[in-house]
Amino acid sequence: MFSSVLIVCTGNICRSPMAERIMKQYFPEKKIRSAGLMAMVNQPADDTAVIVSGRHCVSLEGHKGTQFRSSMAGEFGLILVMENSHLEQISEMVPHARGKIMLLGHWSEHREIPDPYRKSQEAFESVYQLIDQACQRWAQKFTA
Repeated sequence: MFSSVLIVCTGNICRSPMAERIMKQYFPEKKIRSAGLMAMVNQPADDTAVIVSGRHCVSLEGHKGTQFRSSMAGEFGLILVMENSHLEQISEMVPHARGKIMLLGHWSEHREIPDPYRKSQEAFESVYQLIDQACQRWAQKFTA
């Protein structure tokens, strides 16, 4: 069992902030953070991500983009990523962490979660649903 989770995407303003806040609802007792491999450092969550998440009663208030650093691999028991390319990038940066890096969608039929950045509200809604489904599956696996 893991006590801390780092959720990683590209810019840390769309997918990983949504996943971080959703995952916190399922695992309120765990340390859950997010970061980006090419983070928009100190930027708030994307406006459309804020709107779509808000419709689902998930607040992205206070989020600030954070750059993934290799030292983070030692701080978290599980690292969840959105795409296989993220898994590979982190594995190259921190080879010893490979065993604790998994796709957020690992337990879902949609394993990779596409980037909605600069796309329509409908695209963000679709991605939100994929993230929520993936987080639900993690909760089912670890609270059963």
